[in-house]
Amino acid sequence: MVPDHLNHAWQKAIGLLRHPGAGILLATTSTLVLVLSLVGFTAEKSTERTARKPSLLDLLDEVARDSDPKKVLPGQQPDAPQAESWTSPLAQQCSGIDQSMRSRLLAKRRKLPQLRQSIPADPTNYGDRFRSNPWGQAINPAPRVVVLHETVYSLSSAVNTFLTPHPRDEDQVSYHTLVGLDGSIVDVVDPLKRAYGAGYSAFLGEWAVTNAEFDGSVNNFALHLSLETPDDGHGTHGDHSGYTTAQYDALALVLDGWLERFEIDPAAITTHRHVDLGGARADPRSFSWSDLQNRLAALGRLCQS
Repeated sequence: MVPDHLNHAWQKAIGLLRHPGAGILLATTSTLVLVLSLVGFTAEKSTERTARKPSLLDLLDEVARDSDPKKVLPGQQPDAPQAESWTSPLAQQCSGIDQSMRSRLLAKRRKLPQLRQSIPADPTNYGDRFRSNPWGQAINPAPRVVVLHETVYSLSSAVNTFLTPHPRDEDQVSYHTLVGLDGSIVDVVDPLKRAYGAGYSAFLGEWAVTNAEFDGSVNNFALHLSLETPDDGHGTHGDHSGYTTAQYDALALVLDGWLERFEIDPAAITTHRHVDLGGARADPRSFSWSDLQNRLAALGRLCQS
């Protein structure tokens, strides 16, 4: 659309062209050329603004921050303890797709924005992703691993915990997204922010230390998703009856969006049990990788050339 002030100038130029007199005609021609140039320049700039969408790095630049330069510590970040190797249970799959499952998931994906609910956590329970650590060294804040959890108790109990202010660092906790037994999806922390889903943790020998008073963790480069635990699994001991069909559907759809948006390899979907360095975590218990495999394959996420 041509701005009003340029449209007015255009109409004025056309009117002058009809006026007799070579001098006026010459002046009008110059005006017309100028107007055409301005219109072209404005249209080009408008097209540039419309065509260029912010990249992931642009978005991370907006939300990530450097450590406080006034508190930079001498030395360097401690190395993470040697981590266990991770072999993903998810295999490449280009054939043998369950077409009825694919149709169901695609139908749900079209309605996904309406199915999601946002209940933001209290600001004490999440933070910024950091681009540098307390020693002033650059660290990569881009999400590149997905950690699966379970709530241990009900979905509402988890939400209430995240809504409760926790001034003490050691009490702060959150996930980016929760998935209920009925397949409901509750987004708690913006994926561009740092959720406090794992404490002392590492993935493939990598962690990030963002507070020198605490051990490193995967939180600065992780996305955290937690499945609601069934009633027979409340507590931390033993297995339980497992997660519902609706939960696996919703889980696959959330992961599908994250893998696309952040260009994460499906092999980087792991568990809290695996990344935990303290040996105290077992979640998600009773998890079926084959159920997730079938759904991600149906969505075309496991067929890579």
